[in-house]
Amino acid sequence: MNDRPAKAQWYRALEEKQGKAEQQKIAAASVAVCGCGGLGSNIAVNLARAGVGRLILIDFDKVELGNMHRQQYKFDQIGEYKAEALKANLGEIAPYVDVVAHVVRLDEENVLSLIDDADIVCEAFDRAENKAMLVNTVLEQRPRKYIVAASGMAGDGPANEIRSRRLGKRFYLCGDGHSDVEDENCLLPSRVQLCAAHQAHAVLRIILEQFDV
Repeated sequence: MNDRPAKAQWYRALEEKQGKAEQQKIAAASVAVCGCGGLGSNIAVNLARAGVGRLILIDFDKVELGNMHRQQYKFDQIGEYKAEALKANLGEIAPYVDVVAHVVRLDEENVLSLIDDADIVCEAFDRAENKAMLVNTVLEQRPRKYIVAASGMAGDGPANEIRSRRLGKRFYLCGDGHSDVEDENCLLPSRVQLCAAHQAHAVLRIILEQFDV
């Protein structure tokens, strides 16, 4: 598009909303989003809109019809790899953010090499064992990195049950802490997005050195 605003114009617009010094910190940050589903795709969109300098997207899965319910994809992207499809969508939303897409299943063998360029790691997996692997790896092997994880966003409970907690100097946990889709048999898009917004907000506060007690 010939009428696309220049990068400098976009940054000035962000500075008007977020502050000049604050925007400089956000633009200098690098965040890894591990999992590009209901949580991860919404986290990434929020961070891209805020102008985070670099986003590292990690997911091995493909877009399915059921993902339209709560994930940031389009019908014509069904069948594409999520990491690549999300990168394309972020390119439309925030074209000056540096987005790196890794189509790979994150595991104990490759996790460190994939997240080492990130200042902050977002855990956005579905399975408890994958969540635990990522959180434990970061806390034990990269103790200077921040990790923002999620636990509990299923059901149709009140929005205010979703909250952010600082459980360690560099560990934040967002969610209600108890709900599971297998138990609740309900997964409302609004509740998933609430949790994702908590995670994205926690990331931005960390970048701005606004640490929760």
